[in-house]
Amino acid sequence: MPRDFTTIVSGLPRSGTSMAMQMIVAGGIAPLTDALRAPDADNPRGYFELERVKSLRTDKAWLDEARGKVVKVIHALVPELPDDRPYRVVFLERDLREVVQSQATMLARSAKAGGALPPERLMAIYGQQLAQVRAWLSARANFAVLEVRHADFMRDAATQARAIAAFLGDDLDVAAMTAAVDPSLHRNRA
Repeated sequence: MPRDFTTIVSGLPRSGTSMAMQMIVAGGIAPLTDALRAPDADNPRGYFELERVKSLRTDKAWLDEARGKVVKVIHALVPELPDDRPYRVVFLERDLREVVQSQATMLARSAKAGGALPPERLMAIYGQQLAQVRAWLSARANFAVLEVRHADFMRDAATQARAIAAFLGDDLDVAAMTAAVDPSLHRNRA
């Protein structure tokens, strides 16, 4: 089925956006990625990213290639998406304690220093950012949003796959979407 909208997968870093991308791609929607970021120990199935997304504030030309496809856009850049086209946003929610723990694990594994903020302060900042993005999205008619919880994927991937398929188009392969979820990769738990 041709899609006249752009599918966006968004959420905080380490909230399950790569997993959602894997599901949607397995279901049958082509990704807009560049494969520059290779799979690693933190995301063994890949990141499904497009480097140009990081320049969304100044470079929106790539969005013309995104219609009918799925692309990952970090939560903080969602408000940079122009209002001149329709979007369907699959927005990932994850327990903020797990997000912060997963980010710390990833930084430690890569031997990179993280911010000096204590976890409680970082969670408060993330909470504020998420509230701002949700308010921005709800004020725009050209953005349809499906919020999905990471914990629900881990509990019942089939139900989440059906919900995403209904949101993006019932022609998606729900069985393949369900099979794309690997609960063993849920290593950072609150």
